[in-house]
Amino acid sequence: LPDGSEGEREYIRHPGAVAIVALFDDGSVLLERQFRYPNAREFIEIPAGKLEPGEPHLETAKRELLEETGYVATDWTRLGVLHTAIGYTDETIEVFLAKGLEQRERKLDAGEFLEVLRLPFQEAVAMIRDGRITDAKTMTGLLWVDKWGAEA
Repeated sequence: LPDGSEGEREYIRHPGAVAIVALFDDGSVLLERQFRYPNAREFIEIPAGKLEPGEPHLETAKRELLEETGYVATDWTRLGVLHTAIGYTDETIEVFLAKGLEQRERKLDAGEFLEVLRLPFQEAVAMIRDGRITDAKTMTGLLWVDKWGAEA
């Protein structure tokens, strides 16, 4: 430790993840509602998922968007990185903006159940203000686009 003494820490190793703010041409945003076991409740979130070993972040984002929502995007921009909980995990989430959305067929993983939502972007931001959206990656992604724009 900084004072020369020794300490012990417990933390969770994580392979890394991506999250996607997917915007339609009309300015609406693609969200998901799914049950999360640690909190025993449903959350409204942007699409996201874990990296596979050796998989580049952008490829993970494209794969997860298609698997979870059934959409592909023609325009991708990296917005930044989020360190989710620096006190107990090394998890990092690369946040992407996806535009030029086209619907295909969803390919959910076994045991994955979620509802796809399409909402006006400002309604999603209002859901952060009133507490209906509390997920950190979703708040970060939506507020990033709200603050700095979809042309980031």
